[in-house]
Amino acid sequence: MRTIKQLHRAQSAPIADLITYRALPTRSVEHLEPFLFLNHHGPQVYPPSNRGLPFGPHPHRGFETVTFILEGDIMHQDSGGHQSVIEAGGIQWMTAGSGLIHSEVSSDAFKQTGGPLEILQLWVNLPAKDKMVAPRYTGLQASQIPVVTLDEGRVQLQAVSGTWSGTQGAVESPAGVALATVQFQQGGKLSLSIPAEHTIFCYVIRGKLQVNGQSAEARQLVEFNYDGNDLHVEAQSADAVLLLGHARPFGEPIVAYGPFVMNSEAEIHQAYADYQAGKFGTWQE
Repeated sequence: MRTIKQLHRAQSAPIADLITYRALPTRSVEHLEPFLFLNHHGPQVYPPSNRGLPFGPHPHRGFETVTFILEGDIMHQDSGGHQSVIEAGGIQWMTAGSGLIHSEVSSDAFKQTGGPLEILQLWVNLPAKDKMVAPRYTGLQASQIPVVTLDEGRVQLQAVSGTWSGTQGAVESPAGVALATVQFQQGGKLSLSIPAEHTIFCYVIRGKLQVNGQSAEARQLVEFNYDGNDLHVEAQSADAVLLLGHARPFGEPIVAYGPFVMNSEAEIHQAYADYQAGKFGTWQE
């Protein structure tokens, strides 16, 4: 059984009136390569006539963003011409690659009526060979993502990417990253075999779980050693929710500055120069 190295608690990092917890990086962990960054927004309830999410147009290069909409919605627009409104249970997978500008705001309907909101955004690195691929975007509603039912219905696994219990996820990850959200009824059990050389990403969104014999609760990130294949998770509370992923680390230098993640400082400088020169596309409202 894979042993646990450390539990990391997400840090409060509000953005304007948006409740936000930064789960990665924190004071105790920089990254779990190739997983670079995780913000947990909410849960909170927005009133009618609200301003919605504050993530207006901004650039990215060199990595991917995967956004999980647990409650509320997100209206996405980018300089590649992609537009969508993804609702609760859906995901957005954006490969920034060589660079683009995007915004992630609330729909007009959500701003008018308000309601509950809870969203996670995960940044996943790209290997050096793929950092300058053409940008792409996939937005999927909940009904478009396969669900695997396990433990006699006590566990529901939403297969976002990779293969889970024989079910292929909805998105094909260029770097072989497997991602899923898992909902547990109390006492529900999940057992998986994950290659020992893979980094496991295990973040408790809600509730309390026992992970390989150790208790982990909401807003805790579980960091594992690389010493075994077996992962066992059991729900110790009702309605526990887990963000689970795994991938082989790239073993390459990581140089991150602002919205760019590259392999060298020179590549960061070039990213800023290219952005300022308009090479990330034209933004149109």
